[in-house]
Amino acid sequence: MKQSIFTIIENKKIAKDVYLMQLMGDTSSITAPGQFVNIRLEGHFLRRPISVCDCEGDVLTLIYKVVGKGTEQMSEMEKGEKLDLLTGLGNGFDTAKSGDKPLLIGGGVGVPPMYLLAKKLIAEGKKPSVIVGFNKEEEIFFADEFAALGIDVTVATADGSVGVKGFVTDALPEEYSYFYTCGPEPMLKALYHATKTSGQLSFEERMGCGFGACMGCSCKTKYGNKRICKDGPVLEKEEIIW
Repeated sequence: MKQSIFTIIENKKIAKDVYLMQLMGDTSSITAPGQFVNIRLEGHFLRRPISVCDCEGDVLTLIYKVVGKGTEQMSEMEKGEKLDLLTGLGNGFDTAKSGDKPLLIGGGVGVPPMYLLAKKLIAEGKKPSVIVGFNKEEEIFFADEFAALGIDVTVATADGSVGVKGFVTDALPEEYSYFYTCGPEPMLKALYHATKTSGQLSFEERMGCGFGACMGCSCKTKYGNKRICKDGPVLEKEEIIW
């Protein structure tokens, strides 16, 4: 974990209530896809945890959804403003277990961490494919960016406005070597039962400190209690208790 000051270089709306923010600063502690940062916002006691979408050199890309006062405040920030970030938080995805054709599945704001993961898997010579799930067309983002990486992209929408009608579980292919996923807990639970292989699931959880001190995000696993912020947010399928 590292505390650093970052400068906003871009902050724009990319879908309904969804924003992309790029920041410049010390990214040296970000070592794996699936990690997150914790952002200090003036006037708010708790930091806001946001998953890392991309990290190239000293440029950090975050995608967040406006769901409350904190993220609303973020959406109004402009280029040149500075933010206090804790970086390198959480254990990310382990790509060593992926096999040759891993499947990446993101739902809503669980889509962003799949992007950096896809880039890492491609760099390792793997051939990932991705499923991104949304409620409706106006909520879709980053499908084109995944396609630009040269991988197969499947879009699922609950209302059928784009791509496969239904949930991400309705779009699962017949063959894949392993799976990685991030999204709301009902989606993760459905994938736990629907997937044919082992995999890694990244959980979204309310966090107090973000680095394991407050114990506020503890959950039970087959191997004892774990803290989502410190021991997760990525857990392996075999250790999860529903």
